[in-house]
Amino acid sequence: MKAKTAVKKPNIFVRMGRKIKEVFSELKKVTWPSFGKVVKSTGIVISVVVIFLIIFTAINFGLSTLLELVTSIGG
Repeated sequence: MKAKTAVKKPNIFVRMGRKIKEVFSELKKVTWPSFGKVVKSTGIVISVVVIFLIIFTAINFGLSTLLELVTSIGG
């Protein structure tokens, strides 16, 4: 029989410390967008959300009006 050699893992605090170091190391490599790009992207996102809000509100209004029309015919 082979003798099993137990590989002991470092404790949780050592592993968490290593992971935090890795995270900060990766964050140093990130290319952050300029302020202008962030503002432009935010404007685009807000515009798309407002457009979809208007579309879904119109659809909801139309369907509720159609439902009232159908229920008034039956009564």
